[in-house]
Amino acid sequence: MTAMRFRRFRRTRPARLLLGLALAPLLTGCFASAGEESGETTGASGSRLRVALAFPPAENLSPYGADATILSRLGVTEGLTSLDANGSAAPALARSWQRESDRGWLFTLREATFQDGTDVTPARVAAALTRATEAKPAPAALSGVTLTAEPAGGDRVRVTTNSPDPVLPLRLAGPALAVLSPKAYENAKGRVDPVGTATGPFELTKVTGSTAATLDRFDGYWGGLAHASGIDARFIADGTARTNALRTGQVDIAEAIPVAQAATLDRAVRRETATTRTTSLQLNTRTGPFKDPKLRAAAREAVDTSALAKGVYEGHADAGTGIYGPAVTWAAAKREQPVGRAKATAPDGTVITIATYDNRPELPEAAQVLKQQLEEAGFRVELEVREYSRIESDALAGKFDAFVVARNTQVDTGDPVAVLASDYTCDGGYNLALLCDRDVDRAVAKAERAADTSARQSAAMAAEAEILGTDAGVPLVHQRVVTGVGTSVRGVLLDPYERTLVGTGTRR
Repeated sequence: MTAMRFRRFRRTRPARLLLGLALAPLLTGCFASAGEESGETTGASGSRLRVALAFPPAENLSPYGADATILSRLGVTEGLTSLDANGSAAPALARSWQRESDRGWLFTLREATFQDGTDVTPARVAAALTRATEAKPAPAALSGVTLTAEPAGGDRVRVTTNSPDPVLPLRLAGPALAVLSPKAYENAKGRVDPVGTATGPFELTKVTGSTAATLDRFDGYWGGLAHASGIDARFIADGTARTNALRTGQVDIAEAIPVAQAATLDRAVRRETATTRTTSLQLNTRTGPFKDPKLRAAAREAVDTSALAKGVYEGHADAGTGIYGPAVTWAAAKREQPVGRAKATAPDGTVITIATYDNRPELPEAAQVLKQQLEEAGFRVELEVREYSRIESDALAGKFDAFVVARNTQVDTGDPVAVLASDYTCDGGYNLALLCDRDVDRAVAKAERAADTSARQSAAMAAEAEILGTDAGVPLVHQRVVTGVGTSVRGVLLDPYERTLVGTGTRR
């Protein structure tokens, strides 16, 4: 380790000022930031952490898709900003920022180093953000906006958007907008490689297909030396297997414990977190039977959400009320009735295929219950269940009539409008319902333009009413997540957005 690196990780860490627009919801409960958990660090080796994750990489750990959250949860990647406990933008690689105009923002970088030893500079940050804008499909955090980034002299980066974007600091906190070194983009096939090229407290050193990953502590991390010397991550899609690995001491932390397994664990190792995750039934509006809004209405009327919450989720979830659930504390008071719903028609034996994935064990069970409910209403239902990485592309391509998905409505940006743009607009990058509705697009666009916090929230709820009016998506339950944490483990980062899991203070 060079002397320069030693000075960087030993210097005093700046206070995390709660900067930016507080446009995301206040959430039930709170979580600790990496800085709050880390405390004073030492040069001691520290034990390695053994972590079981539910979702194997679906895109070779590309930061631009679903795998971005894996990288952020393991403490590998960072963006210019992060989210604090209240959903406001907080400093990360940018120590401060200011709005120059309705379309321009100026970010001042902190002194930091990439894991390959190169410095984080305005030019390299701008290049990384530019790469994200060129990704296909575009990261969900960029839905509805086009941005350009360029060095602005000294330690500053100027980010400009094609239209006014009052939540840009929140948008840049999205895991898919992580900043990587130039080396990450040198792959001849165009694949982005996060191995040894990120800025977080843990450096990805080896990936074993879709089964495991090895991470070592990054001694040059700007936020201080991590307590753990590294992480041995295993990707275990089967929820029972994850739970057994924790119970038998093979892993220290196991995410997404199935509700059916939660009761088998001692209370001391169960951590339940209220989240902004909503499980929904997304209906294919482009092709097949659910192109007919009357059949979508029939499906929606057939679903008993309370039976799912009490039965499948055993009380670890609330019955679906909308796209946003109880963890988004302002939503209920601003919720509007769905508009323009079609009148249901009799299914008369219409054959439909419902698909889902088994990384979250409750989903296949929920799909089975939905099958029974829909068949009682007159549909004929076929089920298809695969592991997520093997089904995502087919779901996005509209190869199923319906798809049961668990979606964190705040995961991409922390902004309540972003999930609407990515999941329900014509150009949305995660539009499982393949919805393209002029009124929905207009309502989402109006919400995106709102700068005032209360006005943006109200506009988001008006857009939710338009979306629910199409019956493209049927909210099923709002989830609470159970994480298994060994009794010797301290400093696990459990947040409502499910972006973090281990940080500098996580140790055993």
